[in-house]
Amino acid sequence: MTSIAGKTIVLTGASRGIGALLATTLAQDKMVTIVGISRSAQALADVGVEVTAAGGRWIGIPFDISQLDQLPRLVEKIRSVAGSIDILINNAGIEIYRAFQDYSVADLQAVIGTNLLAAMELSRLILPKMLQQERGHIVNIASLAAKKGHPYDSIYSASKAGLFMWSDALRQELIGTGVEVSIVCPGYVCDQGLMADTGILAPKLVGTSTADQVAQSVICSIRHNRAEVLINQDWATTLSTQILLLVSQIFPRMGDRLYRALGISRTNQTRIAAPPQLISESVPYTTIKTAEVLSL
Repeated sequence: MTSIAGKTIVLTGASRGIGALLATTLAQDKMVTIVGISRSAQALADVGVEVTAAGGRWIGIPFDISQLDQLPRLVEKIRSVAGSIDILINNAGIEIYRAFQDYSVADLQAVIGTNLLAAMELSRLILPKMLQQERGHIVNIASLAAKKGHPYDSIYSASKAGLFMWSDALRQELIGTGVEVSIVCPGYVCDQGLMADTGILAPKLVGTSTADQVAQSVICSIRHNRAEVLINQDWATTLSTQILLLVSQIFPRMGDRLYRALGISRTNQTRIAAPPQLISESVPYTTIKTAEVLSL
């Protein structure tokens, strides 16, 4: 079992939602240093108070990770204040509900850039030092939407599917190097983050999970070098979800019908008209549209 104690952890999307809870949970391990990345300096400072109270060391760096060309500067800053990086958790994400033809180019760039390209580029910049040290762990937080596309949320699904497949390929490349890669796939998270921001409930039969379950699963993936973790309400719901995903892989049309019967299509379509619950920290205010939510 891999210990987290004494490690330096870089966490994107650290200022709110799942990221904030994950930071305070990680801080309960002895002498952990958490470098939290988000655009909001004040929100980072607030999380820092909780992390310190939990026993961790906190370094908050306000930064917009959607600015891909500036990420080398961010990594330099992290190393200058925290030293070597042991664990990278790519948690930041943006979600915009639309019928596909109604997305703009800016929407495509915002979602793919934040959810996939920023995680890739941060990992690309941090990985060489991990390989040199022959140790390290990259954890990418995806979604069950990476395993079966969600209608009216297609760009988010594409970004998370890309994150999933890239993680799978990278993990295979790094076998024997001492650097591990894990992918964590939550379903509908009911109390924090992207789904909670819309104020619309998940379909009753699909199951929901909590931010605490996600945080515990991330920690489990690090400690036990788990390749992939799927999260849903309980063991029974998780098992039924795995069966549903398997059926969808073998019989795609049947999977489509099951998704419609479960209410996933209807729920996501409803979210298109939902008023936004927060200001995005990843894209400029002028690009914010209805039903656009962010976990940062």
